[in-house]
Amino acid sequence: MVNGTVTSEPGFSPSLDGEFVGTGNDYIHQDPNGKLLRLDAHAVVKDKNSGAFLYLNYQGVIDFTPEVKLVLGGSPDAKTTDFGGSFVEMHFETGDDKLKELESGVFVGAGRFRVEAGKPVVVEYKSSAMSSSRAISLSGHRHDKPSGRKLLRSSTRSNR
Repeated sequence: MVNGTVTSEPGFSPSLDGEFVGTGNDYIHQDPNGKLLRLDAHAVVKDKNSGAFLYLNYQGVIDFTPEVKLVLGGSPDAKTTDFGGSFVEMHFETGDDKLKELESGVFVGAGRFRVEAGKPVVVEYKSSAMSSSRAISLSGHRHDKPSGRKLLRSSTRSNR
């Protein structure tokens, strides 16, 4: 992960407009059955508004479809994938009092790989903060409880 952003949706509190600092890392391994990839990613994010630093960790699973194989293999036939083939759970840590609330949140996201000619592949997640008060639909899968409110859009660029 060579760069990326984490941005809260308008009206979400605490507000976050962050950029990755330095180089993050992501560990990906394939399940023995070959159908899923397991993801464990780590990054440091700096909030542009306050200058505060956050540690971001997200773990998840990716359906290892033929389309994803083309993307990760660097094929010229690779195309942007749909949201819903990749799901993550995000965790934040920070010493900043204004952003400390993020540490107690449960955040889930649906992801996709965005492919644009001549540019590095972007991994993009639309994430939600989970709560017991509302339901949310992620990529057509209805979850009655737990449920959430829209929080973040994050993207990372890698050298893949």
